Amino acid sequence: MEVNNKLIQDIAKLSKLKFDSSAEEKMIEDMGKMLSFVDKLNEIDTEGVEPLIYMSEEVNVLREDKTNSEVSQKDALKNAPQKDSDYFKVPTVLKK
Repeated sequence: MEVNNKLIQDIAKLSKLKFDSSAEEKMIEDMGKMLSFVDKLNEIDTEGVEPLIYMSEEVNVLREDKTNSEVSQKDALKNAPQKDSDYFKVPTVLKK
């Protein structure tokens, strides 16, 4: 896969990011290095190597879930700075 300006611009658009031309050139260089590293990994002979499911043999010890008293919708919304009938209102994060 060739890393070029169009690919970087497409990725930036999907990620909702903007790069200036110098950052775009740096991204092309860095992504090219990453892809060549992955290509080197693809060359490694893994014949007969068992895949790892977990990185260690340790097992998490988990506690049993306990239910607590619930907060009513009315109580949850009573101190909200902004609300719309049954919902919290929050500022817009992403713009189209």
